[in-house]
Amino acid sequence: MKEQIISAGKISGVAVMLALASCTSVKTQEQTQQTQATTEQQKAETNPLMQEWTGPYGGVPAFDKMNLADLKPAMEKAMAMNLAEIEAIANNPQPATFANTIEEMERAGEELGRVFTYYGIWGSNMSTPEFRKVQAELAPKISEFSSKISQNEKLFQRIKTVYENAQKTPLPADQQRVVQLVYENFAMEGADLSPEKKKRYADINKELSSLYTAFGNNVLADEEKYVVFFTKDQLGGLPESFVKAAAKAAADRGKPGQYAVTNTRSSMDQFLTYSDERGLREQVWKNYYSRGDNNDANDNKKNIVDILKLRRERVQLMGYDNYPQWRLQNRMAKNPEAAMDLMMAVWPAAVARAKEEVADMQKVADKTSKTKIKIEPWDYRYYAEKVRQDKYDLNSDEVKQYLELGNLTQAMFFTAGELFNFKFTPVPEGSVPVFQEDVKVWEVTDKTTGEHIGLWYLDPFARQGKRSGAWATTYRAHTTFDGKKTVLSSNNSNFVKPAPGEPVLVSWDDATTFFHEFGHALHFLASNVKYPTLNSGVRDYTEFQSQLLERWLSTDKVINQFLKHYKTGEPMPKELVAKIEKAATFNQGFETTEFLASALMDMHLHLADPNTLDPDKFEKETLAKLGMPKEIVMRHRTPHFTHVFSGEGYATGYYGYLWADVLTSDAAEAFAEAPGGFYDKQVADKLVKYLFAPRNAMDPADAYRQFRGRDAKIDALMRDRGFPVPGEQTKKTNGQTKKSGGQK
Repeated sequence: MKEQIISAGKISGVAVMLALASCTSVKTQEQTQQTQATTEQQKAETNPLMQEWTGPYGGVPAFDKMNLADLKPAMEKAMAMNLAEIEAIANNPQPATFANTIEEMERAGEELGRVFTYYGIWGSNMSTPEFRKVQAELAPKISEFSSKISQNEKLFQRIKTVYENAQKTPLPADQQRVVQLVYENFAMEGADLSPEKKKRYADINKELSSLYTAFGNNVLADEEKYVVFFTKDQLGGLPESFVKAAAKAAADRGKPGQYAVTNTRSSMDQFLTYSDERGLREQVWKNYYSRGDNNDANDNKKNIVDILKLRRERVQLMGYDNYPQWRLQNRMAKNPEAAMDLMMAVWPAAVARAKEEVADMQKVADKTSKTKIKIEPWDYRYYAEKVRQDKYDLNSDEVKQYLELGNLTQAMFFTAGELFNFKFTPVPEGSVPVFQEDVKVWEVTDKTTGEHIGLWYLDPFARQGKRSGAWATTYRAHTTFDGKKTVLSSNNSNFVKPAPGEPVLVSWDDATTFFHEFGHALHFLASNVKYPTLNSGVRDYTEFQSQLLERWLSTDKVINQFLKHYKTGEPMPKELVAKIEKAATFNQGFETTEFLASALMDMHLHLADPNTLDPDKFEKETLAKLGMPKEIVMRHRTPHFTHVFSGEGYATGYYGYLWADVLTSDAAEAFAEAPGGFYDKQVADKLVKYLFAPRNAMDPADAYRQFRGRDAKIDALMRDRGFPVPGEQTKKTNGQTKKSGGQK
């Protein structure tokens, strides 16, 4: 009505207001509500978080238009739109086919996908107390939305029809795989349950969503809350680069003239490795490893019990005895017994090596410490570094001088060029919106043809509101389903931001992690699948590609061209390279034991009866039964094990890093034994063709056999870690240095 009046141009502004006032005065309550609903709909339709991405490179996220006030209405509207699409598919009167059911499902939810991109940025990269309130409100609504789809009976019957028809008359390979994955996912989510059980299943998921949000936010709160400040007289042993970064961290927190260790892995790890102040090391260690376990408002112990109870109840609705049985059925391991067998095949050798490492450290401590001490967990990194220097004449800080972030980035680009034929070019500044000033963007093209493949975003530094660790994600995945869509990939790290003008120097472990996460990005960028579902991953396989890429950090070509001294530009001396190679399996007892303890705990927790569980007591008793060395702590203690308790991606799946590392070590030997080594063209082509480009379009076990000609063997893993292989002597892999873990 208002538009009609104004467009007619015959009534004055006063008349317009009078007319509108008159209309309003006679509206019924129902009409008012309809108007409000229309206004809300109009707001949603113009919401920048829902809008189709525009601009160069096939369209990019409008990170410069992110406004938290838009998030909740955008999410609610996008979910409603997606549900309407699903209802239309489910109620199609035509017989179910791949085209009118599966393809339409693949096509649905574009607006929601865009909103989730922004939601993920707020959750992982830019969290605030205000966002966490919105997140807490949205989590149960998102769970409810998901249940409405997974429990849509008409939809599932159509999916089941297509699946059963495909079993009788197979579809083309990629379509057959999509149908299988979609059907299995719905079946695993309780689509076949009775109405009563479906309701309980949905209620459990809703409760879990809130618990996952609370668990993750509690850990983040403890990371922000606990900071150790120290003074100039307590700088002993610390590298210059860390001192400058610590001074900036203190100044940023209102304490100029002091120094700060933040409660993040990168900051903690460096401080524990180098600081001579044992008392401060203990304080920093306790802050980090007590996250979520301080008996306060951010304590996670009750959340753990509640999560475990609900997970078990949910899978028992479907007839499973425990959560691991349900979770692992479509993983490479298939069942918890296979996963446990692998872990326990490695565990004794790891613990035995850790005890040797402790004995070596105790000897150094006895010689050098002014007072008699026994090695404690906060001493491990410090004295391991002393042993490294003593045994191998290898100083980690000396190595760091050659590991400058910009050079490492170029080294990754070089590796991608050699293996994938990718070229990375910085995009013109300001041409692509970013969500934080430190984020940089590169265009990825084919080196030969110049074809645009995608963009790569890098968010490198730790800051308040950013979750700890390192991760990769996609904002848009490759498909050719409805026209070609190019990739928008990202890597996210938590390097300590240096003082202005200072270089970013990182440890060998952090450099390894940088390559690891870039491996995930290359997995996204190399995709050649048609359907969106085929970009999904199998958890104990999807870490394989990224772990494999770690190996190129220590190849001769990377070392000689990119590992240059940050001041002189001189390449890493051959003598230092030789020391690194000689020390390749150093500290593998620690690396393997701290990881495996977390992986074993993950499985034991989900096999235990949650009704009588005390998380701290269970953790201590289980580790004692396993023979965990008291000088080592789990990489992720239970109260801050976000991989497992802030979502379900890694729940009873943390072992997957080891499963993937079996594949990694075996595949690395294929390169090491090839004529061209790690840059052998033939092996590299097979790597891309079978292990990267198909994503989840092939069964992982089949894909690996296509690459290697056989199944992977555990022998290569044991050799890589310097552990004994029954009936074999240790085998050296052709001048290629074993990586040492990375952040998992």
